[in-house]
Amino acid sequence: MRAAASISEVHGGAAGGGVPPGARIGPNAIIQLAAALDAAGAGALCTAIFTALGMSAWMDEPPRDMVDERKVARLHQAVRRASPDAEAIMRDAGRRTADYLLAHRIPRLVQIILKRLPSRLAAIVLVSAIRRNAWTFAGSGVFKARSGQPTVFEIADNPICAGETAPAPVCAWHAAVFERLFQVLVSPRARTRETRCEATGATVCRFETDWR
Repeated sequence: MRAAASISEVHGGAAGGGVPPGARIGPNAIIQLAAALDAAGAGALCTAIFTALGMSAWMDEPPRDMVDERKVARLHQAVRRASPDAEAIMRDAGRRTADYLLAHRIPRLVQIILKRLPSRLAAIVLVSAIRRNAWTFAGSGVFKARSGQPTVFEIADNPICAGETAPAPVCAWHAAVFERLFQVLVSPRARTRETRCEATGATVCRFETDWR
């Protein structure tokens, strides 16, 4: 039985017309990617990429504040180009990002309540929380969310794959963040897949989360 649809749209910045200079994304998009590269035995590649992009200072002192989304995009795209294991690394980085949010950003009491709710209701509450914080991962993109089975997330003008061209969806980091949050707070059966991606020519990056 489908949950009643809940549709909203959040503008993280100006839609279209290029990326505004002030648009930012949370630092875990960088911190956890570096950790995932290291865990995959790709520490040397990590150092080479950060150095080539002029981000080597972050290897010693990771960013603490929101980061210019253009730097995040350059880093993610460089990893996707350079590593044959890029998808697995991005998914690990996404899981690590979600784990950070669970440990430091989502109150423990809220997590306990969500885990006790029926999955359908927990998903609605979680979608609302994700919607309120969309600016931290969508940057200047336009975020939409719809509760239900499946739960659907969309990012138009997704800055992390801006200008990228690929034969298959590339936004594994976003997909893994959504999947991990749903697995912990809604149902361990939750799985998220990117069904459309702007890198392949689609008009939006679309993610579907299902726990049936």
